[in-house]
Amino acid sequence: MAEVLYQRASRMPRHSLYSLSVSSLGKLNEEDPPPQRSPLEKLTIEMCQDEQTIKELVVGRRIGFYKVRGEIGSGTFSRVKMAFHALTKDKVAIKVLDKTRLDVKAQKLLSRETSCMEALQHANIVRLYEVVESHSRLYLVLEYAGGGDLHTQICSEGRLSETEAKLTFAQVLSAIKHMHDRNIIHRDLKAENVLYACNGCVKVADFGFSTRVTNGNDMLDTFCGSPHYAAPELFKDKCYMGPPVDVWAMGVLLLFMVTGTMPFRSDTMGKLKLAIIQGAYTLPEWVSEPCQRLICGILKRIPEERYAVDQMVGCDWLLPVEYPWTGITAVPLSPLHLADAEPSELNDEEKEVKASLEELGVTMEHIRQNQGKGSHSPISGLYNIILHRTQKRRGTETVPVVRGLVRDQKRESLRAYRGLIHSSKLCVVQ
Repeated sequence: MAEVLYQRASRMPRHSLYSLSVSSLGKLNEEDPPPQRSPLEKLTIEMCQDEQTIKELVVGRRIGFYKVRGEIGSGTFSRVKMAFHALTKDKVAIKVLDKTRLDVKAQKLLSRETSCMEALQHANIVRLYEVVESHSRLYLVLEYAGGGDLHTQICSEGRLSETEAKLTFAQVLSAIKHMHDRNIIHRDLKAENVLYACNGCVKVADFGFSTRVTNGNDMLDTFCGSPHYAAPELFKDKCYMGPPVDVWAMGVLLLFMVTGTMPFRSDTMGKLKLAIIQGAYTLPEWVSEPCQRLICGILKRIPEERYAVDQMVGCDWLLPVEYPWTGITAVPLSPLHLADAEPSELNDEEKEVKASLEELGVTMEHIRQNQGKGSHSPISGLYNIILHRTQKRRGTETVPVVRGLVRDQKRESLRAYRGLIHSSKLCVVQ
């Protein structure tokens, strides 16, 4: 039985290097006292020698350093499982992709997905911790957001109050701004891909259609995402710019949040396409004027006339939102800098991460051997999980708050000036 398990174990998900092997631990003399093993060494020995652990790896109840605890979702080419790291006990979500079902186009999209996620570190974007690969499957180990998705919440509980919508939309906008500042386009923004973490923080997820451009004016030609959130230019068989497509989807998302209904809906794809191209939708009168102005500024049929992200950030409706963080300083995905830097060169956060790694048995030699592997390494996965946990403990992921209306002298002066030049005794142009 053991021989069969070891033969089957050769087909298990494996990394390029576990950084430890049984042979590297040395032979034991029967008279010597048992050595003190670090948690990492114990786990490595289990994965190489323990029959039960090997069986779990073979049947998929373990994936690398992660213990799988059940399926939480599925897609066209993937399934999502909940798991936790065997050393840190942190919960993660693992996106499982069957490589045998991926054609060349799908493989290219997958490569873009991992590349884009590796470039993003933001409080409102789901983190990629690690990539594990076997001969037939690819596993993306992601941050676990256990609070459900926005679409399910609205369908089960109804539309959001404007305060709730304001907080949710502001966080999505912050995430999209972070992406666009790094020339990354999401292309599949929808309520199903807006998740809630257990602390209420909003997380934009699913970068399966994301792509990187040289600048915001680069033209794209692939129809991506859900038709209900698709911008008019996507139906015209022409090239399109990426940022305005994400902006349009945000307008659809915002209207869905405050009304509980989709702006464009039909019983056939042809009618839906026509409705979107015409840009005809209705806004209930009970939606506040600032929110209506924002939606109308976003859902413009001509891409160049749509609000830019920076305009949305500074709009009246979002003015009272105060973010408790100023952003996350980008940190390398590889922990190599921890091994090469002098102690005096590390900040408090880095020192805390390094100490946590050492406590689990990760030596600086392990980190140096990890060089060049990016997220395709268990050492990188362990580092990214501990780094993210440390950042959260230091307050980088807290839900923003809505204060009383903030007085902005420049904004009020500009509004008064506009009132003067657009008003008369007979009419006022709003």
